[in-house]
Amino acid sequence: MSLKDLDAAQFNELAERTRAQYEELKARNLNLNLTRGKPSAEQLGFSDALLSLPGADDYTDKTGADVRNYGNLDGIADIRELWAEALGVAPENVVAGDSSSLSIMFDLVSFAYIWGTNDSPRPWKDEETVKWICPVPGYDRHFTIVEHFGFEMIQVPMTPTGPDMDLVEELVKDPQVKGMWSVPIFGNPTGITYSAETIERLCAMETAAPDFRLIWDNAYAIHTLTDEFPDNPNVLEISAKHGNPNRFWYMSSTSKITHAGSGVAFFASSKENLDWYNSHAGVRGIGPNKVNQLAHARFFGDVDGLRAHMLKHSGSLAPKFEAVIGILKERLGEYNVAEWTEPTGGYFISLDVKDGSAKRVWELAKEAGITLTKAGASFPGGIDENDENIRLAPSLPPLDEVRTAMDGVATCVLLACIEAHEN
Repeated sequence: MSLKDLDAAQFNELAERTRAQYEELKARNLNLNLTRGKPSAEQLGFSDALLSLPGADDYTDKTGADVRNYGNLDGIADIRELWAEALGVAPENVVAGDSSSLSIMFDLVSFAYIWGTNDSPRPWKDEETVKWICPVPGYDRHFTIVEHFGFEMIQVPMTPTGPDMDLVEELVKDPQVKGMWSVPIFGNPTGITYSAETIERLCAMETAAPDFRLIWDNAYAIHTLTDEFPDNPNVLEISAKHGNPNRFWYMSSTSKITHAGSGVAFFASSKENLDWYNSHAGVRGIGPNKVNQLAHARFFGDVDGLRAHMLKHSGSLAPKFEAVIGILKERLGEYNVAEWTEPTGGYFISLDVKDGSAKRVWELAKEAGITLTKAGASFPGGIDENDENIRLAPSLPPLDEVRTAMDGVATCVLLACIEAHEN
């Protein structure tokens, strides 16, 4: 059934009932928030032992170096080896930094813009134009970085197996296309994981730009909502096999694993790329917070400890995702007014509203005291030409608030689609 299948009497009855539900919703004076994908207080509490680590008498890494002092731009071996094992890459290909992988991504683009990459014929600032492939819907902060540098952002639609590779392979024939964003596992906001075929094509494709870079932001590499962890293909190895050893700038972090504002970020890439990065990063700073890196290494212990910790997150997050999807199915399923993803990991659910009503859903929710990420936020410049996508982030509020908010969102979706149908 869809709204179009209802006869006039049925449609009018649904419209009247939905408007009454919306007025009741507004009368509750709610103040609920489903915007950014922040860990909840419960999740942050899983890592409170970090606050007393590494301890007053524990300040040397496995090499015997004093982590309290300057130096070691690559980060300590203790955490680099642990994370490399978790990601399935070689430790020598991993640099451990401070808390934000987003900061490293900004640095990488900045360095390439000012000086060019190790494969660039000239700095990117001297190019007539720089174009960047942006799979949509995607991560808004990614888009903001390249927008900040004035790059031309080219939208490529996501499919159930990753970005539309036929279109990507066509776009990279342009020498001005210098890079592409990717969130390959449990992507933001769709929850989609790239297929093996998509990954192989990304590694093997011929690019006209010799300095094309694919930012592989594997932020949710181990963020399962079940008791099974996803595979992490070694894209550095696969790409090198195809003759493209420097293609990937591979990012990861503990930001939503331990304490979001004080974790450890990781940059994995070829030795040549890492040498290029350190040639600039070594001027910017003397070294990362190695005390914090040692604390994280002690906290996890090993990869098994890391995975055991992630299962705690799964236990906290999974009921919230189940609540969101269950309410959407129960309230909207029979009317065919929306579609949504059902991820098995990550932090987000992508909601597509029919009839180009996303902005109206956002407005109705705001009037009812429910704050959603702005419609279109998952698109470059915040412009969703179809006006259909809304990113849902259920991680932060308690479960009962998630249920209340989503019941309200469902009412807003139905009302917005009713209004569109009436017009």
